[in-house]
Amino acid sequence: FCLEALLLRKRNWVLFTLMVLIWGSNWVVMKVGLRFVSPLNLVMQRLLLASIALLPVIVWRQKSLPRDRFTWLKLVMLSLINATSMISTNIGLLNEASGLSSLITYTQPLFVFCLAVPFLGEKISATRILGVVSGFLGVAALYAARLRTQINISSPFLFLILGAFFWAITVIYYKKFLNYVDPAIVNMVQFPIGAILLLSIASTLEGLTFSDNMLYILSILYMSVLGSALASTIWLTLMREEETTVVSTSSLIVPAIALIFGLVFLGEVIEQISLLGFALILIGIYLVNKSHK
Repeated sequence: FCLEALLLRKRNWVLFTLMVLIWGSNWVVMKVGLRFVSPLNLVMQRLLLASIALLPVIVWRQKSLPRDRFTWLKLVMLSLINATSMISTNIGLLNEASGLSSLITYTQPLFVFCLAVPFLGEKISATRILGVVSGFLGVAALYAARLRTQINISSPFLFLILGAFFWAITVIYYKKFLNYVDPAIVNMVQFPIGAILLLSIASTLEGLTFSDNMLYILSILYMSVLGSALASTIWLTLMREEETTVVSTSSLIVPAIALIFGLVFLGEVIEQISLLGFALILIGIYLVNKSHK
């Protein structure tokens, strides 16, 4: 039993590493994609292509869709919340640097931590609280100077923080109500539902657009196949098998990776205080996982 648990934990760490690398780089890719189409069209096309990418996996693994209506109702609700989160995040990202956008979005673990205790009954310990606080301070330190000058009610900050809050709700909702459903099935259902919803909204408000620019095509494929179909399925798998607070807090490493990619590919600036941020994030991850052992 101990060996099996150890192997499962090692496998999950490998999956987690793959996920954070994909999501860390995905912020730059999303920023590039938004040069060609609007946030509504981008997210709609991303969800649609992610659904297509998952279909062969479902067929190969011979997974069947849920048959009871209550599961479907819960999946529809999850789809709506997830689509709202993605749209809010992309609207904010449209007018903000990818590094700062990832920073604000990854306040999500704080929301998760606050919601997981009353709704999921997860344990609180001084070590875990210290780890969450350390991780969040690390994320904040990555762009502390810009945060002091750029947060205002009319800025993209509002959309990004709303995206983070709704993302936290999807985490708690899945863990509490849909944990028994295979993650690939959850995404196979929620992605097309979200795409259909956004298709109707986009066609009504602004019209449907698609760019045939090769850079955009590569960007949307990366977002869809890796960022959504693969990484989001890994995320739900980890949420299913590990404690919600542990996975969410550990994912604070994503904005640090996004910051590096933003520097290399978009010329975004890394300030000296960012080094302190990296250290605080790593300490936070260690403390949260230490209390989990």
